[in-house]
Amino acid sequence: MHLNEAVLCATLPTASGSGPGTLSLHDIQTGTSLASLKQTSAGPHCTAAVQTKDGQGGFMFAAQSDRSILNVYNYQKDQLALKIVLPEKLSALAVDPRGKYCAGATAQGRIFLWEVASGIMYNAWDAHYRQVNVLRFTHDGAALLAGSEDSGVSVWSIARLLDDALQNEHSTPYCNFTDHTLPVTDIVCGIGSFPSCRILTASIDHTVKLWDPASKTLLTTFYFPQPIISVVWDSTERLFFAASADGSIHQVNLFRQREDKFSRAAMEAVGGAGVSDVIRINDTDPSVSKKRLISVGEPVTTMAISLTSSMLLAGTATGLIHVYDIASHQLLRTLSSHKGMSITHLSTMLRPPDLIGHISLTLSAGGTNDAKENIPVRHVAPFQRIRDAKAREAHEVSLILPQVETTTSSFFSYSREEMIRDHAFFVKPTGASSEASGVSLQSRVTELESELAGLKEQLGKAKGINDVMWETVVQRLVAEGKEKGGQKGQETGTPMDEDGAEGKRRRKRNRT
Repeated sequence: MHLNEAVLCATLPTASGSGPGTLSLHDIQTGTSLASLKQTSAGPHCTAAVQTKDGQGGFMFAAQSDRSILNVYNYQKDQLALKIVLPEKLSALAVDPRGKYCAGATAQGRIFLWEVASGIMYNAWDAHYRQVNVLRFTHDGAALLAGSEDSGVSVWSIARLLDDALQNEHSTPYCNFTDHTLPVTDIVCGIGSFPSCRILTASIDHTVKLWDPASKTLLTTFYFPQPIISVVWDSTERLFFAASADGSIHQVNLFRQREDKFSRAAMEAVGGAGVSDVIRINDTDPSVSKKRLISVGEPVTTMAISLTSSMLLAGTATGLIHVYDIASHQLLRTLSSHKGMSITHLSTMLRPPDLIGHISLTLSAGGTNDAKENIPVRHVAPFQRIRDAKAREAHEVSLILPQVETTTSSFFSYSREEMIRDHAFFVKPTGASSEASGVSLQSRVTELESELAGLKEQLGKAKGINDVMWETVVQRLVAEGKEKGGQKGQETGTPMDEDGAEGKRRRKRNRT
């Protein structure tokens, strides 16, 4: 299966008579249109997508900008799959990476939290005083972030929002970031589990701020010459791009080169000093600033970075999508199929294997069924418009359990029989080589047997020598003992036998 990268974009008509917008997927390398889904007009930050994974098809959400309707699409059909009536018109939308929960915000600062599979409204609360412009889930889905027109950024714990015992305390966020002075326009969450990840927030006040949720503090403030509309972060978190409405895209490196005490080149991190740490992008060297500036020439509405972190995609208010090489800032290609529209959403993903018209037959190798039939559509239930305690207590969820043996597992499974067969082929000798190895093995056995016999013979000889030495030593000691006894008898003048007889006579006299 080829892992081709695709671009998902959403468009919004710039004029009332220009027709509805679309959801489209393009090949990132060629710009070819892969699919086009119509009957939608989603505003900025009102589009969300979940990829096809774990044997289940993904889906796309698009909150309509002119009415309280949520359109649901899947990759296997080129038409609307479900239309959900919402309690209010949404100004921002987000889905967690696993596709389990969906959050929507309104112009009045209210946020709703639904479970996708059951449609149950878990929570609804007043988060901000003014309109919420952007919603973001962290990469592990543990927290929800909201940026508002009131210049505040609130961070909410999903566990607390779902806890029945804490329903009366849902208005208390995990923390609030309040250092912006004008409306917040974009939020980007870094890689890592919450709260150890870092967060970037952009605002019309010409700043992009870097936050640490673990300590609930501001790390660095980056000041730009224009208001910032959109921000994207490299997956390695070494640099980010900030775009403004005048068409300027600034590259900001979070590292710099310096010389250590031994005059050697070294790299160090940029920022992290806290509230007082302000880095002015326009105060840098003009030659360096020029290398880090991309001039699009028209208002930039949204941006995205490819999965390989090699290309930057910039969507404009005129419907163009420019693809730049990040290393050289060279314009690679421009997608103009949406000219006349405004690009409101850009994201990159692996091309869905169940995409309509582009079914990958490699997913069902060895079978006759179509791959689209082997990947079931993920269930999406209509969302509740009010909180229902009875439905929450019942909490019936329709889920599709992943298959034990998926269609792709045949490419990676390695049974015991195959392992034995491969071992026999690569390790065990076959043919003439086996006969030669058999002869050499037999000769080796004969050699070892003769060597063992020789060792046994040498062991017998050594044992005989040891016995002779032992007997000689014993006999010598006995002889030396006798010689010492004879010399003692001669010194006393009485032989040993006579001394024995004399002793007996003395004992007999004493008894009488």
